[in-house]
Amino acid sequence: MPNQRRFTAESSASSSSLLPSRNGSKNAYGPSRAASLTSSMAEADDDLHNPDRRDSRGNIWTARGLMNLGCLFILAAGCLTLFAGYPIFASMTLKKQSKQGGFNLGGVNASGQIPDLPGNYGLIDRDTPRSAYTKASYHNSKEEMVLVFSDEFNTDNRSFYPGDDPYWEAVDLHYWGTEDLEWYDPIQATTGGGSLRLTIDKVLPADNHNMSYRSGMTYDRAIWFRNKFCFTGGILEASVQLPGSSKISGLWPAVWSMGNLGRAGFGGSLEGMWPYSYDSCDVGTLANQSYPGTRTPVAAFEKGDPTYDNQLSLLPGQKLSACTCPGESHPGPVRKDGSYVGRASPEIDVIEAIVENGVGMSCTTLTVNKVSLSSQWAPYNAQYVWNNNSDNLVIYDAPNTHLNTYVGGAVQQTTSGLAITNQGCYELTDACFAVYAFEYKNDFDDGYITWVNDNKLSWTIYSAGMGPDSATEIGQRPISQEPMYIIANLGLSLKFGFVDLERLIFPATMSIDYIRVYQPANAQQISCDPKDYPTAKYIETYKRAYTNANLTKWVEEVKEPWPRNRLKDGC
Repeated sequence: MPNQRRFTAESSASSSSLLPSRNGSKNAYGPSRAASLTSSMAEADDDLHNPDRRDSRGNIWTARGLMNLGCLFILAAGCLTLFAGYPIFASMTLKKQSKQGGFNLGGVNASGQIPDLPGNYGLIDRDTPRSAYTKASYHNSKEEMVLVFSDEFNTDNRSFYPGDDPYWEAVDLHYWGTEDLEWYDPIQATTGGGSLRLTIDKVLPADNHNMSYRSGMTYDRAIWFRNKFCFTGGILEASVQLPGSSKISGLWPAVWSMGNLGRAGFGGSLEGMWPYSYDSCDVGTLANQSYPGTRTPVAAFEKGDPTYDNQLSLLPGQKLSACTCPGESHPGPVRKDGSYVGRASPEIDVIEAIVENGVGMSCTTLTVNKVSLSSQWAPYNAQYVWNNNSDNLVIYDAPNTHLNTYVGGAVQQTTSGLAITNQGCYELTDACFAVYAFEYKNDFDDGYITWVNDNKLSWTIYSAGMGPDSATEIGQRPISQEPMYIIANLGLSLKFGFVDLERLIFPATMSIDYIRVYQPANAQQISCDPKDYPTAKYIETYKRAYTNANLTKWVEEVKEPWPRNRLKDGC
């Protein structure tokens, strides 16, 4: 492009001639030098103005270049470590919060806060005497049991509203299942004088859900997904001062336990779950304990509950049975052959107290149902009569303890022993405390439940007592395999003995000095969600049934399908 080069040179020359010099002349260099400049001439600063220039003389591997590359590498490595390496390392080395005890599945309480434990720094209360850290088994005095949970209730004015306490939660509901006369309200549960205090009082119905009585019930667990404490096997022991007088009947105090797959007072969670403890696939899993469209077995329709035309059972069938079809909703576990392990919500009671004929009695019982609070199982023996021969039953302090003549009805089968309590350990007499407990081992072959009344052995049932029954065509009902949580309540119901409303004195308070749980040192199991009997995922899946006490029916109100049973639905 000669014309362009000439134009550039000429332009440069004319422009240069107009530039002022340092001494005031128009061009200090003179027109001759400007005229001699061309675009092909090399100058010392050309590299600063020509970034496309190639120069083979350069070398990037200089000390300065290596330092620049090193800095970039360190910066990149730091960013990678901060945003990728550290999270991976932290995740791999994190010690996960236990699902046991007062810290829930999320490591917080029901309000989402990390609990401050006043006077109680873990599963074992710091106020528990060191002498109580171990004790001999009630059933086998040569076996040592170790303390795994305790609450001494020594801190006054504890609140049990949801989220306020790391271990206990008071409910706000009507316990309709037993037709209670009271409304349970968290305000009726507190601590004072070194005890848990559950108080029942007579109140204005307008201020109490149109009910005349208000009381307290506490769980050692919170709502659906926030399990607090559960145990499987061992001793549940409580030191209790019974409410009111040993001479006036009507109050219904109780300390008991229930399988974690059912929530007491929430009927939707309990239908088809309580009082079952069953792991066989047979007619015992079906509604009314009979084959559909038939009147068989005959024992299911003869000499049963006279209130219901002698029908043996009105239960809807075991919802999570060993007959559940593969693929149906079931918490598991699954056996190698693809069948499910039968699951339910059994109940074992420490004590239910009743006053009969002016004498205080304690109904020390085993329960596998929902609302009877005595000693219930399902499915049932013919005529509700279990195999209570001398091989399967031991009464330690007869005649102080004797078998209850009530053996069951259409919604429960009971195994109950009645024992006379310490007559001084009532609120309005000597106000002392008596120790009540049960100890159980849930082996199928040599399992047992032993009850303790006033710190003395009362009676024992062995697992063979609830063995197969050919008349009703059912198998063994095992002692609870489920993780159990603890409940304490003070009720008032016409379904549990005579209620002497004219003589009862209100308010009345049941006081509990302590609650402790012991287990064998080599067999500790205190998870609410154990691997072999999981509960958490199932409860979370169906949380409506575990959080809404107004839902009482699984299909009609919870709006969930009943799992198919291969005996009646096919798989």
